[in-house]
Amino acid sequence: MLIIGVAGGSGSGKTTVVRKIQQQFPKGEVTVLSHDSYYFDSKELSLEERRKKNFDHPDAIEFELMIEHVKQLKNGFPVYEPLYSFITCTREDETRLLVPREVLIIEGILCLTHPGLRDLMDIKVYVDCDADVRLSRIIHRDIEERGRNVSEVLKRYEKTVRPSHLQFIEPTKRYADIIIPQGGKNHIAIQILTNHINQILK
Repeated sequence: MLIIGVAGGSGSGKTTVVRKIQQQFPKGEVTVLSHDSYYFDSKELSLEERRKKNFDHPDAIEFELMIEHVKQLKNGFPVYEPLYSFITCTREDETRLLVPREVLIIEGILCLTHPGLRDLMDIKVYVDCDADVRLSRIIHRDIEERGRNVSEVLKRYEKTVRPSHLQFIEPTKRYADIIIPQGGKNHIAIQILTNHINQILK
């Protein structure tokens, strides 16, 4: 199994990059594990308190469970990935079955921050993007998918997203084997990465 980590700031285009890599392979050859699924559950808190959580801090992720699941997949065993709702800010009762494939992609803003998780990766990718473009995408996403308004999004961006990006996420560039500027729009970089993956698999 080839394990690829894809990190980058919120709204940088990671999901698009991952989807375009997937499209280059036959169906069933790539498994994607999202670190968004591994946010700690906070059912004991009120919705207002949950929404105040800093989702861009490494402490928000249950890395131990995530690493355990990656190891199980690497050893050929299926896992049940948690599902997380950003509307209720809690884990859902359902899980998603992930089975081992030729390629495992680990995707998420913080996936290069943890040494134990990085050590399991064969290729580490950082998706780079200008801050103003990322903010625009965050605003659209959080309004359309997470039930927030513009004021809430901007307040959260200023209080937690931007400071955490500068403190935790951007510094992980130095661990990357490949940096992809412009996210999913950088077709050449994605093709080079895909070709490299194919060479390793062969």
